[in-house]
Amino acid sequence: MARKRFDDSNCSVARALNQVGDWWSLLIVLHAMYGTRRFVDFQQELGIAKNILCDRLARLVDNGVLKKVEVGEHGSRFEYRLSEKGRDLFPVVIALRQWGDKWNPAPDEAPLDLRDRATGQPVQTVQVLNAKGETITVRDVFVPGAGVPGSKKSSA
Repeated sequence: MARKRFDDSNCSVARALNQVGDWWSLLIVLHAMYGTRRFVDFQQELGIAKNILCDRLARLVDNGVLKKVEVGEHGSRFEYRLSEKGRDLFPVVIALRQWGDKWNPAPDEAPLDLRDRATGQPVQTVQVLNAKGETITVRDVFVPGAGVPGSKKSSA
């Protein structure tokens, strides 16, 4: 069965998932954030089949998340580097990692100790802030015009 596509959806989450929504794609992006660049290194670190890796890298390049850069003579060797679009996934990937550490932690390992390179301080939990810089939750937001009948504000 073919996977449903959401290219024409009004939902930006659905459209984003078209580009990076399968687990291999997000894991490739994560490893690219950690500095992996070569096909063979992605394959070794992820334990992914060559055909799947080739497909996902091509899709990520086609969608502008990664750039394929020639690094060898006569185009014989390439690296995959994050584009600006790919780097913009950083807070998404960190939020997903933090969520996973909280709700599905590795049984025998501590969570990854991610730190700010400039200060050495641990990275704080990703949060959604309102216009005043205060933390808000899903219960604090609404979509104008999509409220429950008879209500002025509806939770997401």
